[in-house]
Amino acid sequence: MIVALAGGVGGARLAVGLAAVLPPRSLTVVVNTGDDFEHLGFAISPDLDTVMYTLAGVNNPVTGWGRAQETWSFMSALEQLGGETWFRLGDRDLAVHAVRTSALRRGVSLSEITRMLASRFGIRHAVVPMSDSAVRTRVKTDRGELSFQDYFVRLRCRPRVEGFRFAGSRKARVPLVLQRIMRSGKVQAVVICPSNPYISIAPILSVPAIRAWIRKRDFPVIAVSPIVGGVALKGPAAKMMRELGSAATALGVVRYYGDRVDRWVIDQQDARLEHAIERERKAVLVTDTVMSSRGKSTRLAKRVVAFARTLASGKQ
Repeated sequence: MIVALAGGVGGARLAVGLAAVLPPRSLTVVVNTGDDFEHLGFAISPDLDTVMYTLAGVNNPVTGWGRAQETWSFMSALEQLGGETWFRLGDRDLAVHAVRTSALRRGVSLSEITRMLASRFGIRHAVVPMSDSAVRTRVKTDRGELSFQDYFVRLRCRPRVEGFRFAGSRKARVPLVLQRIMRSGKVQAVVICPSNPYISIAPILSVPAIRAWIRKRDFPVIAVSPIVGGVALKGPAAKMMRELGSAATALGVVRYYGDRVDRWVIDQQDARLEHAIERERKAVLVTDTVMSSRGKSTRLAKRVVAFARTLASGKQ
């Protein structure tokens, strides 16, 4: 069993590769829900949907998020009526939100809803939210504390970031399926996908049970750097790092995670940082990490899985 921690486009792309390499019973993808919010009466889980759509092959290939062949009749009608349109909901995407919202109101857990939706999209690997209760990312900025979607979508990441808070994390309810995996003793490795460290992975690690499990681990944690050549391929990770006083490099990400990660995978563009990362007492795999196609996602996943299995077997 390999457990992948994921969020955003980078996490979804590596999840696709891992799913191509590993059989369903050997992979669980744990997804960030700190981005979740309610909008226009709908329960929206952006990262869960990005991972799910990408695994199903129905994501928008241009943006990396949202649905392919999307239509926008609902948003056009809403705009004509003077409704809120800053967070755009496509018609196909809206159907998923409607099903999720209806099930939540009937008392169905988010993890069970996600399992059901994934099954209907033909996804055989387990996709699990990090929490069945609400955990919400709050962004501390020079304009005050903002809800994540206000910062990320409405304000387009323009405010200067000063920190983060994960409201509800202390009382987060880890889904039963994930609890069983954490108690099983069968996890061979945890893979941290090339997702934003602050807003995709930190919310997952803020859940006390998950954080304690990682801290007491008897398996290696391998992370793929989301920073390549000093930039984030998607999203504001590099901007956030600079604003928080960290170098926007693969080495900066290594130092941010510290002892929570045992081994690192970095892009060949950052090969010059290999020895500096080794001086942080981390083994390093240098390879092509830019997943511009499903084939490249699979090739990267093969390298990551082989790296993980070598480490798990005690071979350095």
